[in-house]
Amino acid sequence: MRVVWVLEEMGLLYCVRHVDMLAAEQDPEFLAVNPADYIPAIQDGGVVMVESIAIMEYLMARYGPTPLAPAPHDQEFSVYQQFLHLGEAGLATLMMPVIVSRFIAPETERENWGATWCLQAFQKRLKLVSQRLASSPYLAGKAFTAADISVTYALNLAKRNCGITLGDAEEAYLARTMDRDAYKRAMDRSHEGVST
Repeated sequence: MRVVWVLEEMGLLYCVRHVDMLAAEQDPEFLAVNPADYIPAIQDGGVVMVESIAIMEYLMARYGPTPLAPAPHDQEFSVYQQFLHLGEAGLATLMMPVIVSRFIAPETERENWGATWCLQAFQKRLKLVSQRLASSPYLAGKAFTAADISVTYALNLAKRNCGITLGDAEEAYLARTMDRDAYKRAMDRSHEGVST
């Protein structure tokens, strides 16, 4: 979703190919792109990449400049970098053990120590987002950036699949970010799997 959202924000042409991650045997064509068997992955000419944040950074650098990525000399660059990476490494990654436990694990293993720890760690790290939103409409300041794409994805993942309750500031933030036309197009395209 994050990669498709960046593509929509930048107005780039792309095609979405859906992959059934729960299939007993993965499609060999997909495994040729990502033999580690996880999403997202992209092919851009001869470039093949995995890892959503790396893909986002590649797209913005390769096809920018774009206001989605502040320049290194911008005073908000460091906070932008922090939240761009926090969205995956510090927030969304913690939700994966919870999701796997709740939806895939045997019934007796769904409420396990690891998943509980991840939920608690997510709540601690969410304080960084809450503190920033107390003084800024977006995570890198007054302007929407790729950091907002990264963190919006993580907050939605936690809210929809892990039972995380967000505060008023976070809910208002999600309303702002998800009201963007590019987000709405990305949601439509991600579900359709069509080219634009």
